[in-house]
Order: sequence, then structure tokens, then C-alpha cells
Amino acid sequence: MDPAVQNRVRELRQARNWTQEYLAETAGVSRQSINAIERQRYIPSLPLALTLARLFTCPLEQIFTLDRFPEAPTDPGVTTDHSEHPTEPPTRPPDPLNPAAPENPQ
Repeated sequence: MDPAVQNRVRELRQARNWTQEYLAETAGVSRQSINAIERQRYIPSLPLALTLARLFTCPLEQIFTLDRFPEAPTDPGVTTDHSEHPTEPPTRPPDPLNPAAPENPQ
């Protein structure tokens, strides 16, 4: 399940008295793209999101937020059961592509 991304583009644009057309021209996209972003129908690419953050002069996190977070994937190579040795850090099996790599990097 993809996380739901919410944004404050409309709010930030209106606070500056910018039109959708002005923001679109400045960001290098169509007015329809800005409209779709504002209506939560389109999640912009990372380069466009960063451009909007620069134009609004605020951090990306103040424009875009995740409603829900996806489950963190588990890494089968990392041991998470510490019941037998709770003070030892997790270990990874040897890397077959890089035998010189340490098994337990610190």
C-alpha cells in the first residue's frame, strides 16, 4: 500500500497571492499540473517537489506530508532476536560479493 501524500500547495500559493498560472510558469510545469497537485490528484516528482519548496522558501516537510507510513521492510540478513545475547549488536552474514567486508561493521 502506497502512503497517502498530502500537500499545502494551494494554501501556500494563496498566502502569497500567486495564481496557479504564475506558480506553474515559475516551476516550469502546466497550470493543469498545479491544479492536480492542489486537488490531491497528483503527487509531484521529487524534482518538482524540491522546486516548489525552493519557490515557497520552506522545507519540503512543510509542504508535503505522509498520512500513513508503509510497513518497514525486513532485511533477512539482519538478526533481530536479541533474547540470548541482548548486549551484542545484530550481525550480517558474510557478503559473497565482497569477502573482505566486515561481518559486523561498527
